[in-house]
Amino acid sequence: MKLALSLLKTLPAELAHSLALNGLKLLDKFGLLSFIVKEIKNNELDLLGMKFKNNLGTAAGLDKNGDYINSLGKLGFGFLEVGTVTPLPQTGNEKPRLFRVFNENAIINRMGFNNKGVDHLVKNLKTHKYNGIVGVNIGANKTSEGEKRIEDYLSCFRKVYEYADYIVVNISSPNTKNLRELHSADQLNRLFSAISKLSVELDNTKPIFLKISPDENDESLKQIVEMVENSIFSGLIATNTTIDKTLLKHSKYHNFDGGLSGAPLFNKSNQKLELINTIAEDMPLIAVGGVINKETYSKKLESGADLVQIYTGFIIKGPSIVSEILN
Repeated sequence: MKLALSLLKTLPAELAHSLALNGLKLLDKFGLLSFIVKEIKNNELDLLGMKFKNNLGTAAGLDKNGDYINSLGKLGFGFLEVGTVTPLPQTGNEKPRLFRVFNENAIINRMGFNNKGVDHLVKNLKTHKYNGIVGVNIGANKTSEGEKRIEDYLSCFRKVYEYADYIVVNISSPNTKNLRELHSADQLNRLFSAISKLSVELDNTKPIFLKISPDENDESLKQIVEMVENSIFSGLIATNTTIDKTLLKHSKYHNFDGGLSGAPLFNKSNQKLELINTIAEDMPLIAVGGVINKETYSKKLESGADLVQIYTGFIIKGPSIVSEILN
């Protein structure tokens, strides 16, 4: 496994990502995953009516289309989050758009919600064999603006709610133009109202989370928390990637477009998590941002998280990070 990871690090980032996930899928197909996966000591918990084998999961972006649910599910995760998915398939932003900074355990991405569309994801949700919790992260197409953007969320919600264990409304990607404007009170109210109305119409009982940016100031964040508390939403996912590349030591990356994830994001993301937990102690929270080992995972739990997600840590360290954290 160490040799495979070393080889993948020499390849272009997107190619390496695809080869790694397809490699896991192939190993699963031939029943060989058990030879690289250590037994996980599970710690079961209940949250919002969902039963988790443990509180470590994958973040959105790792498996955008739900193509790898079965193989990722066998690595020991307590839950998986797929997406971000949009109503229509889209290619995302121009390449190159994914950059690994190995010596800082970091990634910069400007993918732009590249995915095969919600209908493709739904097919995978209907047929997967994973017996754990699967959340679905939904977004808007790049070309959608104004009311059409809100309709995109509703369209995805309408199609996935029956097959998802929970739904995440992603308003925080920095790679879709103006998407983060949805953090404003006026636009967020419109979005909440539309989703609430649809959820009632569908008689939906699945939890709904809002995924937020780490780049909001504290006053804005307090306003968002208050709005979530007074809405149909169940909790928050804190946080998405940051546009602040000055968190990296290497100045050559400071002017790169895109979102920064991994170790340099940890403190900034955790500050938001701690603030949310201070002002809304009982709010269900999923933490993501900079989890690269057991120490950072534990710190997220100490800061108020109920569940923890990894993305960059998994890409940098491979499947062994699951047992490293949970055992």
